[in-house]
Amino acid sequence: MTILESFLFMIIVLPGVEVIPEWTFWSCRYVNVVIMADDSVQRIEHCAFYRCRSLVFVKLSTNLEYIGNGVFNACYSLTSIFIPPSCREIGNGAFYDCTKLIIFSVPHQTRLGETVITNTALVRASPFESVLDGYYANQQGRVHEWIKNLNQGEEYALHRACSAFNPLKEIIYGIVKRKGPSSFKKRNEIGMTPLDYLEANPFVRHELDQRALMKQYVLEMMGGTM
Repeated sequence: MTILESFLFMIIVLPGVEVIPEWTFWSCRYVNVVIMADDSVQRIEHCAFYRCRSLVFVKLSTNLEYIGNGVFNACYSLTSIFIPPSCREIGNGAFYDCTKLIIFSVPHQTRLGETVITNTALVRASPFESVLDGYYANQQGRVHEWIKNLNQGEEYALHRACSAFNPLKEIIYGIVKRKGPSSFKKRNEIGMTPLDYLEANPFVRHELDQRALMKQYVLEMMGGTM
């Protein structure tokens, strides 16, 4: 069964594919982009992308329900991942040893397995004194709760809007109007700005970018229109 097209360093999972079997892309060391059809893949099984060490960009299916154990383990170049609201569970060690992973946008309702993001940049940036070099086996509940609540509160409203599964221009622009354009540069607890989230978010529409938002802001302040 053919489930993908592969060219250059990109993998595109075609519409109609509901499951990516275990170990399918194991150690595809030169692949750096994975894009899944929006409403297709529901499950990614055990170690499907294990040790894809050059992988830097992943767009998951909007119908994804399950990420298995070790799926993205040892994807050393991956810096961000955005989990859709449909995802009910992420298995043990799914992002273990993704050493550069700093943005992990995950819904509150998604159940996180053990050591799911052990030895990542995100865990190393956590405020817990007992986290040592990215390992947190003794306090998984606390770490996972911290991750899911990282951008809570009015102070980080723009961070949340830019990292949303379906970021809306109207919401983002409303926050920028309220807080000013400098809010794009405000850093959160792990040093990320709203612009960092917006640029990394694979679900952002093409017309939604900082330049367009700033143009709209300036025109409105001058009494003009788009």
